[in-house]
Amino acid sequence: MCRLLGYATNGINLSLKDIIGETDVAQFRSVSRIHNDGWGASLLSQPPEGAHRRDGGAPTPETASNVYRSTVAAHFDPTFDTMVDCGARGGLYHLRLASSNLPLILENQQPFFANGLSFIHNGDISDDEGRNIVDNRDFDIDEDLLLETGGKSDSAIFFSVVLQHVAQGLTLAQSVAQAVADLRIFYPKSSYNCMVQSADELVCLRASGRTDTPPRIADIYERYDQSDYVADYRVIRYRNIRDETDGASGVVVASSGFEQHSEDGWQELHNDQMLVASNQTGEYSLREL
Repeated sequence: MCRLLGYATNGINLSLKDIIGETDVAQFRSVSRIHNDGWGASLLSQPPEGAHRRDGGAPTPETASNVYRSTVAAHFDPTFDTMVDCGARGGLYHLRLASSNLPLILENQQPFFANGLSFIHNGDISDDEGRNIVDNRDFDIDEDLLLETGGKSDSAIFFSVVLQHVAQGLTLAQSVAQAVADLRIFYPKSSYNCMVQSADELVCLRASGRTDTPPRIADIYERYDQSDYVADYRVIRYRNIRDETDGASGVVVASSGFEQHSEDGWQELHNDQMLVASNQTGEYSLREL
């Protein structure tokens, strides 16, 4: 069970500090005292300098993805300071609290990155007896795509199903929606809150089969004196990005865990609702599953 944050701008490189401010960045980082099973980020930006054939390189892609993952909690990792100062026109941040006792190994840290897509997920894909999908040999997955994710977790399986539908020609948003439909046949009560970033889009989905907070999570938050954030544990909110000084616009989307007041422009993404944003124009729309 994890905390998610993503943003997309109108093509202007902005850091996480630019997007939500230093105070909220510090509060978001403090959540990793609880979600302390590692963290990661994927930032999409224009490369400052392209490669040149004259020195053995080749033309670079239009954009570069800077992906970082660690098994160290963000609260203790000095690289977090560097990443939140990096400008990007699109970004994902993930604070991990491992589900179903899955191993704390680098392969299971998020964001996963494959085929130009970055993926983060908050959820435990398990049945009512607590058996995780990784132990379900009857669930049909493409083993090659699972290997491409590099992961060995329920989230990696979720991502591999998304990749399968992308390969079949569906749009990114359609692929996420169809992956959830496939998984819900077997795991209707699981949480599929996720964010996926491509070179053109940010897709954020809130889709949880339960509205209550898992007792394990409630107990952990109480131990850290953070019970105020338990009731809306599965909630995702979004807010417009507006900066008249440099013309930046776009949207930021985040799990709960730091202050997200309506008077500051935060709005709740409804359950089974998807936000699809361009990280080229900053424009976004809401869709129902």
